[in-house]
Amino acid sequence: MTAPVRASALSGGAMVSTSHPAASLAGAQVLARGGNAVDATLAMAALTWLTLPGQCGLGGDAFAVVREPDGRVWTVGGSGYGPDGGTPEFYRDRGLAAIPLTGALAVSVPGAPAALAALHAGGATIGLSELWEPAAQLAERGLPCSANTAGDIHKVLELIGRDDGMAAVFTPTGSVPAVGTRLPQPELAATIRLLARDPAAFYTGALAERAVDALRALGAPFSGAEWAATADVVPQPALTARYGDASIHQTPLPTPGWMVLQQAALCDGVLGSLPWLSAPAIDRMARAARVAFQDRLQLGGSDGSGVWGPGDVLRPSRIAQQRDQLAAGTENRLAFHVNAGDTTSTVAVDRDGRAVSFIHSLAFTFGAKLTVPGTGVVLNNRLGRGAYLIPGHPNEVAPRRKPLHTLNAWLVTDHRGELRHVGNTPGGDGQVQWNMQLLSHLLDHGLDPAAAVAAPRFTVFPGSDADVLGQPDELQVEETVGGDVLAALRARGHQVVTQPALGAGGSAQVISRDERGILCAAADPRQEGVALGVE
Repeated sequence: MTAPVRASALSGGAMVSTSHPAASLAGAQVLARGGNAVDATLAMAALTWLTLPGQCGLGGDAFAVVREPDGRVWTVGGSGYGPDGGTPEFYRDRGLAAIPLTGALAVSVPGAPAALAALHAGGATIGLSELWEPAAQLAERGLPCSANTAGDIHKVLELIGRDDGMAAVFTPTGSVPAVGTRLPQPELAATIRLLARDPAAFYTGALAERAVDALRALGAPFSGAEWAATADVVPQPALTARYGDASIHQTPLPTPGWMVLQQAALCDGVLGSLPWLSAPAIDRMARAARVAFQDRLQLGGSDGSGVWGPGDVLRPSRIAQQRDQLAAGTENRLAFHVNAGDTTSTVAVDRDGRAVSFIHSLAFTFGAKLTVPGTGVVLNNRLGRGAYLIPGHPNEVAPRRKPLHTLNAWLVTDHRGELRHVGNTPGGDGQVQWNMQLLSHLLDHGLDPAAAVAAPRFTVFPGSDADVLGQPDELQVEETVGGDVLAALRARGHQVVTQPALGAGGSAQVISRDERGILCAAADPRQEGVALGVE
């Protein structure tokens, strides 16, 4: 179980880490010329629209958690509303048992432009036009197609061909482009420049009208008012909980950040006394994850409309009861399912100790497989993924309701409020599990970022995505935990499904800062990312 990557270390400087070298380089260049971690994050976000177009974009959602040098922690949440006409009856009258995962009915209003504008207003020192112009120029020239992007295109090739805007960019010859083929996106370049000048133009005016008109023409019940309402994003406090002598800061609703804090509360004081990635340790984390998914499925609404909100779920007396049930092996089990997803994330720490954990997504690969005509913007399928058609459920689709989310981001401070770790990972409902695993690696066992991101990964199936409720119960585990551990997990009653080394998914990014101020960072070897530092 040795890590196949090494961490980068730096004293007194700044660092970034992303899932693609070009994105990391963009962030490092901003830091090198005096920008801060917020500036670097905004530059990296724009580059990933091009380097990982199947995983993120202006038509998706975005979230961030930020620690300031004075210790203040704040978040932004860019998650859009469902359509004003999206009543349960609207979908059922069309004979649907679930909201579709492709096409106009799958789309919620993109929240990413609003989140990025709020992030910029909250802490940037460089204008958006300067930060995003390199991405606009790269979009005009066309970034060479990577193996990752070619694979994403192959997965949804037929659906891409049904949308003229996507086909013109990603399959100009009608087939998957060869690795290295440049993919110019002049319409997206123009949109990037427009939104750099005025991010609100995504939600009101000609671009917004074009988007709403196109979706309405395809049968989606948008009014346009929900687009304007999505632009209103303001900084929010983080969700914060103790873990040992550290504090974990997470993104609030509609993200499942509370699920990471719940798992942490169920594992606090237990994992540090168990051998790293032993069968008892994996068993505890797996069963804690199932408890969190059960609570989300039964109780949690994406907008706090559930039976209980995060504050109730995390109530100390309730956590104590659940810890007792885990210790006795008497926790309840329900049938639900975890899905992966296509998302990407970045982390940045600047010379002043400001840190940003950022994550953005189209939901599934290339989202709804639909563009806003003439803009190059690929739209998400978050409504199809996160809104239910279960009568009376807290996540039942409703007008002007934000769908359930999988994205979350975190950072860790010590008892004095000093930064210790900042990280995240994409991966759908795997995120809340893998983030807990990362936190345990770092806080319980003192692993460096490289060992933490490359460590054998495991995932409980099921979770609670709308389209796959009721699938069989599994524990997927990378084979590098070792045969003895796999056998011991089976003996504990887990339906173990073995995955190849580094085969679980995700693309974790971590930057750690020690008591001397030395930064250490690493990118997950499961994708093609890299961590970079500047003095």
